[in-house]
Amino acid sequence: MVTLIDYPAPMELFSKAGELRMPFSDVVKYCILGISIILLLLALGILAWQIYRFCTEKYTTYTQQDAGHNDLLYSDEGPTTTGNYSGAPSTKLEDVSTEAHRLSRYLSQPSFPSLASTEAAGDKEEQATIQKVDGSLRFSVYYDQMQSRLVVTVLQVEGLLEQSESRTLQPFVKILLMWAGSEAVEVEGFKDEEGEGLSPVLWTVLQEWRTRIVKGSCNPLFGDQFSCVLQEEKLHHINLRMEVRDFDKFSRNTVLGDVRVPLGQLNISYPLELQEDLKIPQKDLVGEVLLSLKFLPTSQRLEVGLLKVKTVLSEISPNAALYARISVQCNQFKLKYQKSSTVARCLVTVFNEVLLFSLPEVHLERCKILVSIYETRPTSKSAKQLIGQLSVGKEKRSEDEHWTLMMRSVRQPVAKWHGLLI
Repeated sequence: MVTLIDYPAPMELFSKAGELRMPFSDVVKYCILGISIILLLLALGILAWQIYRFCTEKYTTYTQQDAGHNDLLYSDEGPTTTGNYSGAPSTKLEDVSTEAHRLSRYLSQPSFPSLASTEAAGDKEEQATIQKVDGSLRFSVYYDQMQSRLVVTVLQVEGLLEQSESRTLQPFVKILLMWAGSEAVEVEGFKDEEGEGLSPVLWTVLQEWRTRIVKGSCNPLFGDQFSCVLQEEKLHHINLRMEVRDFDKFSRNTVLGDVRVPLGQLNISYPLELQEDLKIPQKDLVGEVLLSLKFLPTSQRLEVGLLKVKTVLSEISPNAALYARISVQCNQFKLKYQKSSTVARCLVTVFNEVLLFSLPEVHLERCKILVSIYETRPTSKSAKQLIGQLSVGKEKRSEDEHWTLMMRSVRQPVAKWHGLLI
């Protein structure tokens, strides 16, 4: 038995589909249409903005590459100096004066030593090679006559330059209140910046402060305030020494520059705000140390005798004591340091102590003796305070006079006074 199925005609299906209606009103349908048009226009706008950014960045990249090649032609240090200057990308055209100023900054960059010369220098002072310091320090000084109190406020450091591309700056400010404790004294072998002998003044550190560390900023804001009780008659013999340093947890803090202000030449009865350019850091003479050296070539031993330490006392403290930390470095190899005994501090502290170091059995191309003098006070907050340092030794191209005398007088002790610097 065959069953016949009656299918509707195509035209009938089409007419029935045409009779279907959306269950929305005309207002809803127009709203959906408007939203669709707005989304389409927004997508087209985003596409146009992305195309514009792509074209602009491409043009800026070419401009920076051309400027980089031109800077290499005018730079003395090549890529190293160019890396020290970092600026934000810009597509603005600079005028001739701006371009000349930018090139002059490249030409005035300090000549830092190469990696090989830095390794050869060992533990030499890092700032000995600095020829120019960038940046300025803004601070305020005020002396309250009613309370006999000196107030120093560190406000801001401006215009620092990045020293390395691998790490960012972490600047802080170390403040030293230096008091001229005596008139000019004769120190054998002590020379000024021009290499001429002079009779320097012995200084002593009355107070030492340091600000907080501001990470990753070339224009750090501080606002740290420090104060101490100080007699007004001492102001004429006090210099305010402020060092801008770069904090390094695993090494010595690099001194970026310092500012020195003689308080006796300023009217600080009212808060006085100053802004001074950073200068090349210098050391101050804070005392003298009488050392004796003796070299024993057969046993390859070095005897370092700590005889006397002469310093200036701002105030007599019965609990103050001194001790020395002596370390020897030979051919860039540091030997184990040794400490002297602790002796009560006075104007001339007598140690009369000899420390013995065993040197490596090789030809001594370089040998350096570093002596650090520390003060301890049981009543003080800090366990120890660095008074000053001195170094004696032989380098590849230079040799200290005391070291030369020791090598000429083998097996005989040779004593000599040395300046203690900080």
